[in-house]
Amino acid sequence: MAQTAVITTKDTTPKEESTILLTIHFTGGLEMLFANQRIHTIKLPAVDPSTSQPSTVAYLVRYLCDKLMTDQRKELFVLDGSVRPGILVLINDADWELEGEAEYQVKEGDEIVFVSTLHGG
Repeated sequence: MAQTAVITTKDTTPKEESTILLTIHFTGGLEMLFANQRIHTIKLPAVDPSTSQPSTVAYLVRYLCDKLMTDQRKELFVLDGSVRPGILVLINDADWELEGEAEYQVKEGDEIVFVSTLHGG
């Protein structure tokens, strides 16, 4: 009787990184920082690489600045690492203050709206 050798190998092919599909809106002039486009559909990594924790709005803001913002004036959107005062943030039509602000863990299909109330005069 012939013997059959079974060889097992570890699959080292890279797996597609898990992502979360989000819809992002910019209004009140913020769209000018993002290629004059008001609505963006993005695939955000599900895990924040800097913390290895599930992605939050804080990570989303960093991601938007690094990957989506086309204008160099980052200070018009963020101040001290957070969304600048005077910018309203809505998560699925609710004020982000009700959702945990920057610590809110984003979920598949979330709609995040950034509205600038800052106007020159």
